[in-house]
Amino acid sequence: MPQSKANPPKRGRGAALGKSKSSRRKPGARYSVGLPSALATEVERYAETADASMSKAIAALVRIGLEAQASRKREFFKKLKENLAQDNPQEQDRLVDEFRNLILGR
Repeated sequence: MPQSKANPPKRGRGAALGKSKSSRRKPGARYSVGLPSALATEVERYAETADASMSKAIAALVRIGLEAQASRKREFFKKLKENLAQDNPQEQDRLVDEFRNLILGR
């Protein structure tokens, strides 16, 4: 599709330097990812629900996942600190299993 001629840029604070407002921000890093088809379908549904592009949907889901992982890690150390002084071997085994589930999500 041929590009249409745009209106000349308006002169503003950055115009004298040849900078527009959009060029002042650093663009985010760009990555290409391959998703299994089932996961891609889920992401597409999420993007439609959130009324976002696939790229923004993927970024949001990654952010949500990283926040959840950090939350699990904080919860792990909180429980570990609370239960560190216990000498009951059965309780320690139960806590190890609970911690494994918290961290690994199993």
